[in-house]
Amino acid sequence: MSDEKKSTGALNPNASSFSFNPNASGFKPSFAPPPPNMPPPPRATFAPQPVSIGATPPPPAQSAPQPVSIGATPPPPAKSAPQPVSIGAAPPAPAPSAPKPVDLSQPMAAVNISDNANEPEEEIDENDPLWKVTLQLAGGDRAAALKLLEDPDALMSRPEVVAVLGSGDLEVTEGGDSWEEAAAPAAAATPEAAAEEAKSPPPAPAGDGDEEKLDPAEEARLAAEEAAAEMANAIEADPRQHLNIVFIGHVDAGKSTLSGQILYCTDFVDRRTIEKYEREAKERNRESWFLAFIMDTNEEERQKGKTVEVGRAHFESENKRYTILDAPGHKSYVPNMISGAAQADVGILVISARKGEFETGFEKGGQTREHALLAKTLGVIKLIVVINKMDDPTVEWDQGRFEECVTKLRPFLRTCGYAVKRDVLFIPISGLTGANIKDEVGADVCPWWRPMVEAGDALTSQATLLGALDSLDVDSHRDPAAPFVMSVLDRYHERGTIVLGKVDQGTVSAGQRVLVMPTRQRAEVQGVWINDDPVMGAKPGENVKLKMNVGMDEVHKGFVLTDAQRPVVHAVTSFVVQLALVETLPERPLWTAGYPCMLHSHTVEVECVCTELICVVDKKTGKKRRLPHATKGSMLECRLEVEQSICVETFKRLPSLGRFTLRDSGKEQGITIGIGKILKIDLPKKK
Repeated sequence: MSDEKKSTGALNPNASSFSFNPNASGFKPSFAPPPPNMPPPPRATFAPQPVSIGATPPPPAQSAPQPVSIGATPPPPAKSAPQPVSIGAAPPAPAPSAPKPVDLSQPMAAVNISDNANEPEEEIDENDPLWKVTLQLAGGDRAAALKLLEDPDALMSRPEVVAVLGSGDLEVTEGGDSWEEAAAPAAAATPEAAAEEAKSPPPAPAGDGDEEKLDPAEEARLAAEEAAAEMANAIEADPRQHLNIVFIGHVDAGKSTLSGQILYCTDFVDRRTIEKYEREAKERNRESWFLAFIMDTNEEERQKGKTVEVGRAHFESENKRYTILDAPGHKSYVPNMISGAAQADVGILVISARKGEFETGFEKGGQTREHALLAKTLGVIKLIVVINKMDDPTVEWDQGRFEECVTKLRPFLRTCGYAVKRDVLFIPISGLTGANIKDEVGADVCPWWRPMVEAGDALTSQATLLGALDSLDVDSHRDPAAPFVMSVLDRYHERGTIVLGKVDQGTVSAGQRVLVMPTRQRAEVQGVWINDDPVMGAKPGENVKLKMNVGMDEVHKGFVLTDAQRPVVHAVTSFVVQLALVETLPERPLWTAGYPCMLHSHTVEVECVCTELICVVDKKTGKKRRLPHATKGSMLECRLEVEQSICVETFKRLPSLGRFTLRDSGKEQGITIGIGKILKIDLPKKK
């Protein structure tokens, strides 16, 4: 108890004064033992002390008020204690701290016996429940009530008092300096509870607003118990197929607006929320951006009108479950876009049909090309190209504009590695009005779209975006029977370490033993969650949270979890790759040994260097030539090296860990240098 805290309702027999607090939360009488070698304090009284006539007083206790003696010489006063009053004898010279002699012509009730004679007697709170019941027991006699308060043990024997104490209206507080302030809080009312509490270790001190600090072993035990309790209520995971969708494309193409419209169309955002965002967008002079506010949640994104981080949201259809990954379109945030695309199964490439905007995004320097290229190399299986803003006054659902965009995009997507006829769909939409997202655009607005769908000219049999998503099948690329592998996307602490990621292959369940790579730390999965729901297990393609018995410093983004019984992941520092060189810096136009860059693979991002240019491959004949350098547009094989071990595998063995992108951050905003796959990993030599 702080020295500065004023007594506010303490019933403390050792306190210099007391008051009653009717608003206190609870009261439990407690008499904690004093420290060793310290005598117990004398019993204090809560009423004026009686005057003793003609009797010799006993030696006074230190710091206690002394009774008044008539006809006797008082003993020397104790330090700082009130001195006894002597009648009929000359009083000694008064000490500075001694009280003045008592005037016996005044009634005895007027005598103020306290630590400070000049301090007024503290008033009793007439509304205090304990005072009320005590006064009632005394028949309204205040003096008798005060007398009752002098004996807490006697009070506790009265059922009326016990009833008041049990109602939780009183609180014990300490006033002044005493050894009790350093003691434990009030003990339980029963001796058994007090004895049990005495056995318990005192809690560790916590800072202001901090959680109580626990011993690491104790915290691990509690985390395991908590996970086990939650897993007891675990359910079977939803059997519907789950897809991660990443929205990619040039800045201002309408990705966030489209994401918000999908959530609204599927009833995952209500009308009241939409109206709130409409007001906020109007206040910022961005009336048409209100749907984007659903995904762009931070202040910087709303102020600038552009996505910075990868937004994440969920929606469902009758057949599938979806997670939206809204990637930033600005070239300054390409690394963030890569982080989102690395988790995706399906890419939605958003193209603006507005005059001038398509050309800006698709021509050299725009992000349409780079995003499409990155999505393919990062593992996007299917691509839906939506030609957005078809309702714009410069377009007005013009069929010619739609076909112009499609004609320019098809050959480019082939060069990125997409099988256009099999894996790419084209759909005209309006993200702002919702046309062709859930409901097909009316024939009066767009008479040419339905005949085109029926003829298959747009490479789709589905007229709407949600219909096209439901028609996709990616399960053929997933293997639930394979050894478990999951790239770590993030981790945080919540009664243990929580690890986030997407299951690449295999399954994971509570109790499963795993290896944390590249450190080879063994760990146990204590719980599995999908969308914050505890589940018995998770299949490939699921975004999961795993509670694990490892420390926060033992797992990081870019690490990989694999089955401890069937480990399939290696930790290496060098590997041989096949690289398609798509761009080089003007100041560094040749790719040679010693070329440094940034490597992006699954969730890892690390600096690397080319240590050997093995050969340049002729794209037409496949013939390999040994050359000292390569230029933009070349296909080559080289060896890359990193300083510390990372988890990668050959593309043939584990595609999710065998793809990569190389970027050069030498320029202010960086460029993509090349994309490729890993052909061979250089395993460390056994000692």
